[in-house]
Amino acid sequence: MPLFEFHCEDCNKDVELLIGRTEKPVCPKCGSKKMEKLMSAAAGRVAGGSLPVMGGACPPPEAGPCSPHCCRLPQ
Repeated sequence: MPLFEFHCEDCNKDVELLIGRTEKPVCPKCGSKKMEKLMSAAAGRVAGGSLPVMGGACPPPEAGPCSPHCCRLPQ
């Protein structure tokens, strides 16, 4: 099963859930079914390297951040 990121509209928390593509997510914090799927950035390793490389999953910069924890936001 794939790992997806969701944002709960009721308790305003972001969570990662391991669910099937057709399953309906439920917030583990508050039990709400008002969950919005977030865009996740893919990562991989370069041969011989140890740092992850961002894939093409992030939208272009002009589209704005993909989530409150977007890789393009200052940490």
